[in-house]
Order: sequence, then C-alpha cells, then structure tokens
Amino acid sequence: MIEKSLYENYQIDFSDDIAPQPDDYLFIFNNERELYLTEDMNLPKSLDEFKINFYLFIGKYHGKNSFVVNVDSDESFYDLKEVYEFDHDLYHIAGKAVLVMDWYISHRFCGRCGVKTQLDEKDMMLKCPSCGQVHYPRIAPAIIVAIRNGDKLLMAKHSYHDNIRYALIAGFVEPGESIEEAVHREVAEEVGIKIKNLKYMKSQSWPFPNSLMLGFTGEYESGDIKVDGDEILKAKWFKKDEIIRYDSDISISDWLIQNFIDTH
Repeated sequence: MIEKSLYENYQIDFSDDIAPQPDDYLFIFNNERELYLTEDMNLPKSLDEFKINFYLFIGKYHGKNSFVVNVDSDESFYDLKEVYEFDHDLYHIAGKAVLVMDWYISHRFCGRCGVKTQLDEKDMMLKCPSCGQVHYPRIAPAIIVAIRNGDKLLMAKHSYHDNIRYALIAGFVEPGESIEEAVHREVAEEVGIKIKNLKYMKSQSWPFPNSLMLGFTGEYESGDIKVDGDEILKAKWFKKDEIIRYDSDISISDWLIQNFIDTH
C-alpha cells in the first residue's frame, strides 16, 4: 500500500484548452482502463500513433504538464495492478489520471437533459449549459474492517474472489448511512455477528474502478458466524501464523492484516 502523499510530486490543475507538448507526461489509456507504456516501460512522448478520443490537462507532475488521454486501440496495455508491481510512483499518479478519465467519459453529456457539458473554469466539474446540472468527479466510499477476537482475525471467503482464499470484510457505503453504520451493517449482513470498539485506521484511493477505501479495526462482541451464502461462502477466525497472505501489498487490506500480525 502506498502511504506517501499524491501531492509530493503532483500539483492539481485542469483544462481542456491546453494541448500536449514534447516532454509532457502522457497517461494514455485504452477503453479497458489499461495504461500504455513503451518497450522500456516508460510513458510515451508522442500521441502520433494513436487514434485519440480526447485528452485533458490534469496538472503538473514533477514540474511538467500532465495529460490523461483516452484512445481507441485493440492492443493490450498494462493493467494498473501490474504497473504497481514495478513502479509505485507511476501507479500512484496513473491512478489519479484514470479516475479523471472515467469522470470525463461519463459526464461529457448531461445525465439529466442530454446536452453536451462544459468544463468549469474554477472547479473540476462539468456543467450543463442548458439545465445547469453539475457533474463532479465521482468516487464510491467503501469500508473494510479487520475484526479481532483475542489473538484471532476474522477472514471470509468471497464468492467473487477466485484467486484469494480468505479476505477481510468489506462493502460499499449505502445512501443515507454513516461510515460507521456501514461497517456494522456489512459485518451483520455478511457474517452475522456484532462488533465493538470500532476504530478508523486510514484510507486508500482504490481505482478498481473508482472507490475510496476506509479502513477500520473492530473487536468481536457477540453472535455466531453465519455467512449469507451468496457474497460470503465461508468465514472463520485465524491466528496470525494461519493467515495466508496476498501476493501483493497493493491494498489497504494487506496493510490491515499486517497491522494485526504486528500487534498480536
């Protein structure tokens, strides 16, 4: 998990009136949200070989203008999870770029009346010149929680995780509820127990596709494990030497598991 600030090497800005120049940073994505890299695994310096749908200035990276670019291509580029494994810094800023791309693609036309939107001069939003509806970049808040019971950690087998045997309880925040309510609801729905001493730990941008993960720890209070049989197939308590670790440390889930191991 990347813990340094995005703004260590990046300054936020935006414009659809600025065009890329030689030596600018070009974050080129296909419609599968994959990043194009050259044969030597660097960002390209030119857009000449691509069929461009749009480009958008997204600020300065290491002091140079940076652009997210959406292109039509049948080539396979690099999945962002692959990028993380060989270049954490590139993954960090590319994660920002792909989220901006998703927003721009989704709101070029107003979802209320269908008129083409315009980029605001002050805020990063697309505004409808007809009905006035505004469209800000969208992220979906989600919770993830490491639940302790003495020296054991609760982990569950999710039906949608083919390559992970057991993982932490997680889920999206529903309209109208607080973050804390979301944690208690997800735990009750997925494994049927109650928890206490909920503690916020840290958050993580998770661009798969557009989430903000909010990490918590909690303690078992009462109830017997009863999985829903749909999203959760199995769940049980693990001592730290029984936990099977993930192949990558990209996620806040891995950080929470490591935190449990380090503190027990």
